[in-house]
Amino acid sequence: MNELLPKISDEKLNSDRPSENKSKIPLFIYLNLKKEFELRLYQQEAFGRFVSYWNEHSKHKRMPLQLLFHMATGSGKTLIMAGLIIYLYEKGYRNFLFFVNSNNIIEKTRDNFLNTNSSKYLFSENISLGEKKIMIKEVNNFQAANQDDINIVFSTIQGLHSRLNTPKENSLTYEDFEDQKIVLISDEAHHINAETKKSSSLGTEERENILSWESTVNRIFKANKENILLEFTATADLSNAEIENKYKDKIIFDYSLKQFRQDGYSKEVKVLQSDLSPFDRALQGIILNQYRRKVFEKYQQAIKPVILFKSKTIKESQVFFEEFTHKIKSLKIADLKRIHGLKSNEPIQKVFAYLETNKISLENFLLELKEDFSEEKLLSVNSKDESEQKQLAVNSLEDEANEYRAIFAVDKLNEGWDVLNLFDIVRLYDTRDAKKGKPGKTTMAEAQLIGRGARYCPFKITDEQPFYERKFDDDLKNELRICEELFYHSAYNPRYIQELNEALVEIGIKEKESFERQVKLKETFKQTAFYTDGFIFLNHLEKRYRKDINAFPQAILDKTFQVHLKSGFSKSSTLFFGTESNSMQRAKKSVCLPDLGEHILRKALNSLPFYEFSNLKELFPELNSVSEFLSSVEFLGKIKMNISGTAEQIQHLSPNEKLEVAIEVLDEISLSITSCIQEFTGSKEFSAFPTLEIIKDKSLRYKKNPEEIESGNILNHSSEINFPIDPSKKDWFVLEEFIGTPEHRIFLEYFEKIYKSLCLKYDDIYLIKNEHFFKIYNIENGQPVYPDFMLILSDPKQKTDFQIFIDVHENRKHDRNASLYESLNKKSPQENIFKNKTILIRRISFFTDAIQSKEFEQDLEKMLEKAR
Repeated sequence: MNELLPKISDEKLNSDRPSENKSKIPLFIYLNLKKEFELRLYQQEAFGRFVSYWNEHSKHKRMPLQLLFHMATGSGKTLIMAGLIIYLYEKGYRNFLFFVNSNNIIEKTRDNFLNTNSSKYLFSENISLGEKKIMIKEVNNFQAANQDDINIVFSTIQGLHSRLNTPKENSLTYEDFEDQKIVLISDEAHHINAETKKSSSLGTEERENILSWESTVNRIFKANKENILLEFTATADLSNAEIENKYKDKIIFDYSLKQFRQDGYSKEVKVLQSDLSPFDRALQGIILNQYRRKVFEKYQQAIKPVILFKSKTIKESQVFFEEFTHKIKSLKIADLKRIHGLKSNEPIQKVFAYLETNKISLENFLLELKEDFSEEKLLSVNSKDESEQKQLAVNSLEDEANEYRAIFAVDKLNEGWDVLNLFDIVRLYDTRDAKKGKPGKTTMAEAQLIGRGARYCPFKITDEQPFYERKFDDDLKNELRICEELFYHSAYNPRYIQELNEALVEIGIKEKESFERQVKLKETFKQTAFYTDGFIFLNHLEKRYRKDINAFPQAILDKTFQVHLKSGFSKSSTLFFGTESNSMQRAKKSVCLPDLGEHILRKALNSLPFYEFSNLKELFPELNSVSEFLSSVEFLGKIKMNISGTAEQIQHLSPNEKLEVAIEVLDEISLSITSCIQEFTGSKEFSAFPTLEIIKDKSLRYKKNPEEIESGNILNHSSEINFPIDPSKKDWFVLEEFIGTPEHRIFLEYFEKIYKSLCLKYDDIYLIKNEHFFKIYNIENGQPVYPDFMLILSDPKQKTDFQIFIDVHENRKHDRNASLYESLNKKSPQENIFKNKTILIRRISFFTDAIQSKEFEQDLEKMLEKAR
């Protein structure tokens, strides 16, 4: 099986380059999932890999099928489950068994799959395939289930084991799984590996006969050769040899918490240790929590931050709940001043500075705390009865109507808790369980809880900002930065904090080493006219409305589709006795799709649900009819194909062969459409922004380990390396200090060599290293790009300014942005008339290869001369 699994790329999943797997996702998956849950790129990749695998797997008929989605906590595994249910329904599956270790997760998932009024309901309002409407039904067994519906049995793994081995009337039986094909969906799947972990000491027969959760799952999975087992977990213990061996050929998608954080989908985690009583630690937490709420409100974001108070035992949690309730009621100004007196606590000092700057009195802030953290807005989820009764409230903490602000718990929320607006966790106990210098089980569980709470709470202030990703990694002083951070409040215990940090690094939610550094402009540059009165030109992101999409993407219209007809040819031969000469001779024919005949195309369209006219109309609102779709050159009218087969086949295509060709090409087109149609584009127009608003002093976080670099910076600046030149001393370099990669250094050495020749033609020359000061958007698809440098050249005699974006690469193979930048030079107006000056905008690459760097000089000279 493993040779069929799509290879997991080492590249960042949200790379600018399109993924072949993502392009294979059928449109009906997108149409039947709730539109508000925009599929992230890694989720598209997960779907695409499954579709790609299914298409290959079905050819080899290797069933039953078992696959593992090993995905980070908070990465949206339940949405993947929902999409796969839709996909497998279309492939003929009707019955689905969802099982997990915890009742809490059952209630949450039932709500997500069945409750159309829930904010976390995962499907579209009307689920359909073409004209066929589909219902989702919860059932107790599959014997009398309606085979037009999606039928789901929800169960804990313990309950499933009990129901199957002590059968009752109208309950599941093993026969349910023998008589019909079923999809088993295992959430938190690491819980079903109890026997695998200890199986090395058991014989094969004994292992199979053990009546356990895992053997129960294996028995029902293998009961029908067409069954499918899809496992989902963030914590498969792949370090265990038996577990690793079990899953080595079953992992369809591996998306780690480390990658999840690096791609910007998590909050950044800060550990705040304080030598305070548990209540004062809690008070500090709610002060920061309320501060976030005020910052959100300042930017018109209706987000209510939540805080979790974690105790060691249920009794301790109950006692603290009572203490907290009483002390909040009697909270005084003096209590706030006591917390304000923690001068070494920088986040707390920011809160009180904010209150003072915005003229918010301590009296008013105190009233807010008493109101927002009053008893009716506190939720305890400790006992079994409480957690079941209140699970829906816990599952809807982001909802505007849900007013709970604080959760009191021990370990009921360690798994399956899906809340985005958790921003503070207060650890109310002070114990350690490290062994031999390594984090213990409790510390690892706390790190996992932090990882769950660190899922990003989506918001954006401007249209150009991503909704689901961090936005202020490159602007650490921005007051909204705290809205992208999760604080873990702990007692002052350096040894525990060290162990916790090790655990956080191990699970991937924290960097090994990073540091904050100031990026400063030279004071001399700040005095220049270009800085004080000049402008930089950038484009912006534009929403591409469906009404503007009135044709297939150009990539489809330009493509020639390849179709190979099955010839039925066969041949026998005798080994060792020479070669055969009567090999099959293939021929090829180039035709357009309409050449197959309208009746053939209509029959092909009718066989593919994607081409229901309602679907086409949603994709292309201006489309008037199926006839137009068939004949128009904007759609199928000029689709080109190369058909290969035997000479006889090519000369006399039968109606069945024509239909086979049409279906194959139309199916390939349908898979391409959703990946090609872009929701956003970059504007062709470049607008003026004051230089001093774009290029300014800032704080950035740098990584020390070059091996961990994705697209960030490394500590490699002029004072620490053997650098022939010191850019900080050059008039053309605008930053006080150079920090960058070896390739950047080579470019600066090169630029120094051509600087004198540029001085002969231009009065003002500035080279700006882009420390995430600016980005440009690809005109075709809206992808953001951060050029490495911007070169400004001013020619007052010609009343012309050049603004040239420069990207530095080791060689042409590493020029990832080549296609993205192509639109800048070819399709943008490339010039603006601004304040009686012509501003010319260009893009060019520099390659560190010595021969190619000479090409850069020639390209630059041609670019400048051509514009004169």
